Amino acid sequence: MSLKVKNRHRLKNKDIKFFNNELGAKFQYNFLDSKLYVEIGNIDQFEVIIVDNEIDFILYEGNVFFTLNGLYKHKPKEYFVVVDMGAVGFVTKGADVMAPGIIDADLNININDFVWICDETHHKPLAIGKALMSGEEMINKDQGKAIKNIHYVGDILWNYSKQV
Repeated sequence: MSLKVKNRHRLKNKDIKFFNNELGAKFQYNFLDSKLYVEIGNIDQFEVIIVDNEIDFILYEGNVFFTLNGLYKHKPKEYFVVVDMGAVGFVTKGADVMAPGIIDADLNININDFVWICDETHHKPLAIGKALMSGEEMINKDQGKAIKNIHYVGDILWNYSKQV
């Protein structure tokens, strides 16, 4: 099964600047510049930003955020959620994250923010999701769905990013 990036084309400098400003507002770091070869395209249901032939960012519901590949590359410190080892198997199969499995989270997370989920032992990125509660609620609540899983280890985007 060979997938193709559909509608793949290079971004204009003004678009690169726009995405860089969006990311910079959240992470206080410039991830993109005009010296990089930055493209945009579609893989299945995902709209992605490809930086120097690596899928680093995803566009989802009008927001730009890291892919798992981008997390490994850029190692951001913000918008993280740490889950216990019992939740890892479920998260990496695409399950949404439940509050009881969360042991730590960035307190700056608000509802509808995009977050990255990692395990408690190695802090390796496992998934990208959309917050359904604040970071404080994630830590303190004992029930309920906390994060909608969007992109996870083993999904189509993860597998494709290994062959761009």
